Amino acid sequence: MILQARQHVWTLPRPAWVMGIVNVTPDSFSDGGRYLDPAAAEAHAFELAAQGADLIDIGGESTRPFASPVSEAEELRRVLPVIERLAGRLPIPLSIDTRKAAVARRAIDAGAVMVNDVGAARPDPAMAALVAETGAAYVAMHMQGDPSTMQIRPAYDDVLGAVGAFFADCLEGLARLGVKPDQVVLDPGIGFGKNLGHNLELLAGLSSFKRFDRPLLLGVSRKSFLGQLLGLEVGERLPGALACAGWAVLAGAQIVRTHDVKATVAAVRTTEAILLHQRPCSGIN
Repeated sequence: MILQARQHVWTLPRPAWVMGIVNVTPDSFSDGGRYLDPAAAEAHAFELAAQGADLIDIGGESTRPFASPVSEAEELRRVLPVIERLAGRLPIPLSIDTRKAAVARRAIDAGAVMVNDVGAARPDPAMAALVAETGAAYVAMHMQGDPSTMQIRPAYDDVLGAVGAFFADCLEGLARLGVKPDQVVLDPGIGFGKNLGHNLELLAGLSSFKRFDRPLLLGVSRKSFLGQLLGLEVGERLPGALACAGWAVLAGAQIVRTHDVKATVAAVRTTEAILLHQRPCSGIN
């Protein structure tokens, strides 16, 4: 399997990537406002790289439940100074977390090599054309509804089937618009239009998505389903997130997106070390 992200071409399988989150927003659920200043965001990105991050994902629009969208101009005002400060200086690739093709274009022009699109369930032909033109990697995430509505009674007959059908349709649609399969990463969208049961079903069935022969990205960092499951506030959810990260790697995920890079790197590398010593007769799939 190959993953292309502009000038970067990786052959998989390989050690899983840990993607560090830099939210340049005033209202993200976990760290809103902490890195709104470009200098603070820059310093945080370098700190995450020093902790072992393989990628940095920069976002200027909160996608927490019930969040309101921001304008293209405001999103650009938030993210571009950060990308411009980091591109060519940070020794790891940059990703732009956006639903807007115009924002993605400016971010790629400034140095980003991956587009992390939580809006892929409503495909934007302009976004696909941009990805095809630039050769950027594209994370296609499943979401039922949009951030302002997604947690209002989400419902599925079969959440694994629904997400699998989305992945199949998305890969087919992107290919029609000129995006190579080698550019695509798939994200089941934990917490995006799913209740606690749906999220646990997706985690339990994560390995079923290996059939698409594309890298899987998992983002569970500090999310509310862990609070519901464990009765914990945002700052107390790291142990649950680390359990999910280890499970994801065991299930075949190639990218784990997190606020807590140092701890997640330790969990991921420990899981991989155990897997290297697994014997065929162990009974673990």
